[in-house]
Amino acid sequence: MAEAIADTRRLYTKPQNLSDAYGPPNNFLEIEVSNPETVGVGRNRFTTYEIRLKTNLPIFKLKESRVRRRYSDFEWLRGELERESKVVVPPLPGKALIRQLPFRGDDGIFDDSFIEERRQGLEQFLNKVAGHPLAQNERCLHMFLQDESVDKNYTPSKVRQA
Repeated sequence: MAEAIADTRRLYTKPQNLSDAYGPPNNFLEIEVSNPETVGVGRNRFTTYEIRLKTNLPIFKLKESRVRRRYSDFEWLRGELERESKVVVPPLPGKALIRQLPFRGDDGIFDDSFIEERRQGLEQFLNKVAGHPLAQNERCLHMFLQDESVDKNYTPSKVRQA
């Protein structure tokens, strides 16, 4: 029986210059969830989060955008992606039902530490979803990340690359 010999030759690579090493990457997608704001009073109180997007991916119509979304908007996006795409959609941070009970010693879901924990979870969720090539073709994701308001009565479709 003949022995297989591993090919250990190096692949030919193009020499790297300074602009390649320190210039902007060929493709990038940066999504940051920040600046939580709690608005409203009583039962109409909720927290919104600012979503900032920076990209040079041709699939996105805007290269930079800034929108505000609340947790229920993230739930809507997750539901749409589960229903319309072939992507395994990661979970959202939990609803924290225990924190919504009355007569607690803290601010419940409006406690700063809870809001920060949720913000981090929402940012992770968005980066996982938006980083997936199949999810990037979904109209609901583009609307969520770049339109001022979410039209929940939209017609699901794929986005065509410009």
